[in-house]
Amino acid sequence: MDLSLAHQHFYQVIHQRDFSLAQAALYIAQAEYPDLDVERYLEQLAQMSREVKNRLPQEQYPLRIIQTINQYLYEDLGFSGNTSDYYDPRNSFLNEVIDRRTGIPITLSLVYIEIAQQIGLPMVGVGMPGHFLLRPDLPDMDVYVDPFYRGEILFAQDCQERLKEIFGSTETLQPEFLKPISPHQFLARMLINLKHIYLRQNQVTKCLQVIEQILIVLPNAVAEIRDRGILYYQMGQWDESRQDLKIYLARNPQVEDVPLIRQLLNHMDQA
Repeated sequence: MDLSLAHQHFYQVIHQRDFSLAQAALYIAQAEYPDLDVERYLEQLAQMSREVKNRLPQEQYPLRIIQTINQYLYEDLGFSGNTSDYYDPRNSFLNEVIDRRTGIPITLSLVYIEIAQQIGLPMVGVGMPGHFLLRPDLPDMDVYVDPFYRGEILFAQDCQERLKEIFGSTETLQPEFLKPISPHQFLARMLINLKHIYLRQNQVTKCLQVIEQILIVLPNAVAEIRDRGILYYQMGQWDESRQDLKIYLARNPQVEDVPLIRQLLNHMDQA
């Protein structure tokens, strides 16, 4: 499968109503793994869900369901947060997370949310800064689940402590940090994480590929258009770079980085 077809499948999925996050994430991965069998991995998730459902207690309260999922994922299957190689790109691809049974918070959350939804416990992503959580999508249930730490149950004060662990004492928990995010925001955050990993590794071509996927989810994300333009500049693809950087300036004439962008454009024009 070529890259453009993988992007086309991804576009088609996310423009469906009530689309499957797992299916969308697998089409993201298909751009990296052209031979990836999306249906096979969806069936693996469905099989996991069936096995959890068979283990549910007779009284299916939300916390008991969470406890059953935790037992199955972390004790029986051995899923875990990848603390030894957090920035391995494979942690961001759902197929690799399922195969290797390790990942980062957002991809482990994706496995968790898919299983929970299939057994009747709706859950939503919570995009807390520096970390990703889940919460049951039920009224008056203000608890959070941390799939990176074996499905630990957290309350708001625990989330504040987790923020301190990540950022130190300077970060204070804000109400918006714990608001649920949309499926499109979920995918965008996953992709932006992957983009930053590739930037750290100086993998420019793969970074460009991910930016294309981000722009499928967030077509008006002008910062991504700017970053694509800068990467094109670094690769010597100046026609494409000029186009992106001019679009960025037209949409953001007052931003702080205008002098830098104009400097890049002037350099290309004078070369």
